[in-house]
Amino acid sequence: MRDKYVKEFFFFPDICIMCGIFLVSFGFLIPNLTSIGPWIAFVIGMVAYAAAEYFTHRFLFHMKTPKKPFYLNLIKRLHYDHHVHPNELHLLFLPLWYSLPNITIAGTIAYFISTSLAITNAFIAGVILFLLFYEWKHYIAHRPITPFSPWGRWMKKIHLWHHYKNENYWYGVTNPVLDYALGTFEDHNKVKLSQTARNLEQRDPKKLEL
Repeated sequence: MRDKYVKEFFFFPDICIMCGIFLVSFGFLIPNLTSIGPWIAFVIGMVAYAAAEYFTHRFLFHMKTPKKPFYLNLIKRLHYDHHVHPNELHLLFLPLWYSLPNITIAGTIAYFISTSLAITNAFIAGVILFLLFYEWKHYIAHRPITPFSPWGRWMKKIHLWHHYKNENYWYGVTNPVLDYALGTFEDHNKVKLSQTARNLEQRDPKKLEL
């Protein structure tokens, strides 16, 4: 049964393409792994995506409902529709038209700072690896899979609180560090059931968190 879901994940087109890009990037990284710089850049890339995971989820994906149809359709595809249909497969993954431009921008900034293609490539490889880790954790949170580790089972439970209990808490998918640090982690028994957790468009703008 688990093999079925592993195949479903890795053969999903967007994930398959991102895996291919990572393998190419990591292939160019291998000759530079004898020096410390690329390793540091690789770790920074992973940490950067871990932070982006929280801030993007909280402040972009849960933004006030746009009034213009174009922007509304964008945010619906990126996240609003995922809350309406939390287990629908194609809504579990970030689309390439969103991920690739953001990775390109991050890589451009990394190159501007480092002026090194090797460092930039290591940074991008770290970003993509953590992106794939995020996608996997998000995927198993919504599929009928029981994670192996207690940590994985706990994180899955936390993410489902976000979807079915209250959308204003528990933004971290891979970890709760920034939820704890920024006050968006609460005991779910103390959090009120939200009537808009499954429909972000219907939230009252006056009640949205700043």
